[in-house]
Amino acid sequence: MNIYDLEPKSVMQFFHEINQIPRGSGNEKNISDYLVDFAKERQLEVNQDDALNVLIRKPATAGYEDHKGVIIQGHMDMVCSKNAGVEHDFEKDPIDMYVDGDFITANGTTLGADNGIAVAMGLALLDSDDLKHPEIELIITTDEEVGLNGAIAFDATQLKGGYFLNLDSEEEGEFTIGCAGGLKSIIHLPIYKEVIDSSNLICKEVAITKLLGGHSGVDIQSYRANAIKLTGRMLCKLDREIDLFLLDIYGGDKDNVIPRETFFTIAFPKEEEERFEEILDTMATKIQKEYHLTDPNIEVISKTIDLDSSIEVLAEPALESLIFLLMTIPNGIQTMSPELEGFVESSLNIGKVAIEDDHIVFLFAVRSSIASLKEYITNQLKCYANYCKAEFTKTAEYPEWPVKHNTKLLEKAIRVYTTMYNKDPIVKSIHAGLEGGVFMEKLPHLEAISLGPDMDGVHSPDERISISSIQRTYEYLTNLIEAL
Repeated sequence: MNIYDLEPKSVMQFFHEINQIPRGSGNEKNISDYLVDFAKERQLEVNQDDALNVLIRKPATAGYEDHKGVIIQGHMDMVCSKNAGVEHDFEKDPIDMYVDGDFITANGTTLGADNGIAVAMGLALLDSDDLKHPEIELIITTDEEVGLNGAIAFDATQLKGGYFLNLDSEEEGEFTIGCAGGLKSIIHLPIYKEVIDSSNLICKEVAITKLLGGHSGVDIQSYRANAIKLTGRMLCKLDREIDLFLLDIYGGDKDNVIPRETFFTIAFPKEEEERFEEILDTMATKIQKEYHLTDPNIEVISKTIDLDSSIEVLAEPALESLIFLLMTIPNGIQTMSPELEGFVESSLNIGKVAIEDDHIVFLFAVRSSIASLKEYITNQLKCYANYCKAEFTKTAEYPEWPVKHNTKLLEKAIRVYTTMYNKDPIVKSIHAGLEGGVFMEKLPHLEAISLGPDMDGVHSPDERISISSIQRTYEYLTNLIEAL
């Protein structure tokens, strides 16, 4: 079945068109221009700013002119991640989507439903001729996935509406009214290499793969394994037991994604090959046992690599610093909320490690619903970096979204939902960054909620979105806008 034949056809058509345009973070010019062209073709007021954010305004329908305006908001960029061995160029290739039962997914790559479905729903609302609505302002921002940069750069003083609907949530029937703040950072560990004779050495590439990974905010409380931290354990044990030399290491690619796989290449004396295999098998068994519930398919394999007569390896001090950082930097949940049972209060994710030229690069995502804890975790990272004489750099930061109870918007949203489905929605705060926090900081008078259809596996090649949930969510959205 073709995706654009599914209902609601306008939403599916726009989602299909959007996914023909490469739109990874930082590569949004074409999708931004597409949105501008959409507005101009329909003679709608449109503004594209220097950050490539797009604001489209549609006047209220007759009888709704005096009602408070509605701001619909989502982001145009997507996380670009693919499985090893998949041939896909995120700078050029469209997303290869297909229908699998009730789900739309992609062949070996992220789908871009996060947050392409918000863009598609927003365009469908603006394209509708029969929807009754107050003035609608559709804001589609850039660079959300790398730090909410588009929202931070957006000039919110031009907005007229009082109700703010963010469409970047991933659970149908759940209204988000608060979120964690976040900070992204990078550590550059200086290294130097040395050339050694390899005539008595054997070389192995070790791969730790088939982890579930996931979103470093939404999925952090699933206690899934982090492939980079597992690599640290492997290297630490091997370095203690055999005469080890490191040639290369890389794993993960985004700070906000729990890494699903890592690879490292080592050399050691040929007579220690049997001991290497024993250690690898023992460590693999231990790790698989530890994570048999959260990551049941973890695989640890090695293969022999041919060597030249001499090889370039990491000097011993750099190897020690690498292992120290991988072993000691905290990862995962840092604190749980004492007020909200089961709610993650703060966390840290190590999202990438790689040798790049004369540095080893580490990427991190810090999240916290309390600003002082975000600062504390960040200072921990600075201390680790300073200890190893590495460089720490903050690359992005965004605010938390403080919870507002008892707003008119939330009251109406609950009433419409209860009327349609004869049950109450879930109202919550989440441990992930949402652009609602940025807009609430700029315009404190706004009443805001976030909602969206069911999707899972976001930020990973397992990403998929429910077709029936898209249908129900869009129907709910149109009813809510009419009720406002």
